[in-house]
Amino acid sequence: MHHSFKVGDIEIGGEGLFLIAGPCVIESEAHALKIAEAVRDEARRLHVPLIFKASYDKANRTSLKSFRGPGLEEGLRILKKIRKQLSVPVLTDVHEAADVAAVAEAVDVVQIPAFLCRQTDLLVEAARHARAINIKKGQFVSPWDMQHAVEKVQQSGNHNIFLTERGSSFGYNNLVVDMRSLAIMRRFAPVVFDATHSVQLPSAGADGQAVSGGQPEFIPLLSRAAVAAGVDGIFMEVHDDPAHAKSDGANALDLKKLHSVLSPLLAIQKIGSDPSLRSEQT
Repeated sequence: MHHSFKVGDIEIGGEGLFLIAGPCVIESEAHALKIAEAVRDEARRLHVPLIFKASYDKANRTSLKSFRGPGLEEGLRILKKIRKQLSVPVLTDVHEAADVAAVAEAVDVVQIPAFLCRQTDLLVEAARHARAINIKKGQFVSPWDMQHAVEKVQQSGNHNIFLTERGSSFGYNNLVVDMRSLAIMRRFAPVVFDATHSVQLPSAGADGQAVSGGQPEFIPLLSRAAVAAGVDGIFMEVHDDPAHAKSDGANALDLKKLHSVLSPLLAIQKIGSDPSLRSEQT
């Protein structure tokens, strides 16, 4: 059975469901604070623990022209402000081993992007500095091979790890989710389901644009299936105006729909929290 631990007051890998939510990228200080406050207030209404997520730099955008974010120094300043002002744990992703120490000092969870889940130096550096680490499963990696990523971190001295499923490549410009992967990965770490990246259509923007498309209408369906399968947390990128988001708007959840999507998940989780069912799922 996997190791459970705490991020702030949130138990990761326990009996409850937690939420990771926020915009894909920090578009501005005012916007990040606005989304963080709205998501925090909704999470409080539903009594679901929240970790706020936003990226300071999207180093893996499809096009060189794509917006990447405010950068390390300004991005971490904003994340620290959100963390202090709103009293919520904060998560952000890191693409360079050289950035890890600064990022780990500013946030509660350091996230390893899916494309980099096999980068040993990045995983080892995260293990050395981070309070907790979220490793996103690469679209090209089998669920059982994620055990190697977990072991790299554990053998480097850090056991506060969880894994996030975000779909697997299915031909070109498409992702599918194998629900078996949730149970397989939960054997060696708590598991989060990324409900918004799992409906992404990578590099499949309309009219041949160098952006990714998406099918956000399937976010509720896949989320319900994942919670029924026994995940520990749900990851959703949320935006107040997805059509004009500066990154991943095509697969983001509209902020107005957050309550209607989350409520059924909590009901499903409550039904499935029976210990006998939980043990069968894992």
